[in-house]
Amino acid sequence: MSRQTSVRPEAIPVLTGPLWSSASAEATFRTGGGGPALPGSLSRCGDLEPPDGDAITLARGFTGRVVGRSGQRVGGLTWHAEPGAGACFPDGDGWIYVSNSDVPLLGGVSAIRFGPDGAVRSAYRILSGTDRNRTGEATPWDTWLSCEETSRGRIFECDPYGEHAAMPRLAMGLFRHAGAAFDPSRTAVYLTEGERDGCFYRFRPEDWGDLTTGVLEVMVGGPGLGPVTWRRVPNPAALFEPTREQVEGAKRFAGSGDCHYSGGLCRFATAGDGRVWAYDAENEQIAILHNADPRSDMDGVAAGRVRALVIAEHGDGTEMAILGEDGARMPFLRILGHGGPEVTGPAFSPDGARLYFSARHGGGSSAADVTYEITGRFRR
Repeated sequence: MSRQTSVRPEAIPVLTGPLWSSASAEATFRTGGGGPALPGSLSRCGDLEPPDGDAITLARGFTGRVVGRSGQRVGGLTWHAEPGAGACFPDGDGWIYVSNSDVPLLGGVSAIRFGPDGAVRSAYRILSGTDRNRTGEATPWDTWLSCEETSRGRIFECDPYGEHAAMPRLAMGLFRHAGAAFDPSRTAVYLTEGERDGCFYRFRPEDWGDLTTGVLEVMVGGPGLGPVTWRRVPNPAALFEPTREQVEGAKRFAGSGDCHYSGGLCRFATAGDGRVWAYDAENEQIAILHNADPRSDMDGVAAGRVRALVIAEHGDGTEMAILGEDGARMPFLRILGHGGPEVTGPAFSPDGARLYFSARHGGGSSAADVTYEITGRFRR
């Protein structure tokens, strides 16, 4: 199960999926003895509970509200179903939260514009009529890449401010896009593919800041670890020849998910074999960091002085915690209900004071997908 996260406006490290399992243990809530220290006692939050939905508890000092519910109006817009990846962008004295929709054939992206006090100013679509827009990533120049997770999926570059039409970036390839990560040092974008025999790609635009044209390359190498090379994909937008079949010797990975770049390493997890990989961009080598823990799935996102948000999903629910600068974990939220909803699109407001995410139920559940805002002492 892939996870997608992003935060703007800063270029902040983001870890997703099982990438966090090497950095922190499975979160538990104190029930009388043992467990991590909490900022305060947990309490039920009735204003966060949909009528048929999730039981949510928050630590003392944290509050929350529902900002969007699938099929209902928010800011003049009917909020989409199956929310996916999301990100926040600065907007004058306020900010904007964008959210993908993983709906087949009618996916796209919606946006909510907030004022300085957190009030909803408006909501609008920035992409419509696309297919299974689950994954995405904010660019260094404050646009949003929305990726289709289909066999011939496209990447669309969207304007979160709604002033310009979204544009397909066909030079980045047609395949089942599972993640994207920007490497400003090498002016490259790394791309993962969510196929059982998927590849790992590198897109190098002709001009940094313009993804219209450039060179798409695929990693080439044997089944083992160590040095790898890159080879150009002849026709990234080919109508009949799959992108991953165009280069002989392309290195294969078992169902890649989201990816993250920082410190010269691009990390990504593969669901098929439970591994976390690291591509060393400086030395052009591939390594296995560790085997993922199948008992939990982690997400992470950082903002300002908040080192990281850790999200652990289990069979009976979902837990969120802050990972402090000293490595200590402080759980602040738990969701129970419907077998444990999937958390998607976590992102902090630019000042790091508010966290947005969606609880997605899926599996034929009758519960509506809900997008939340949590306000609290994240910076502590």
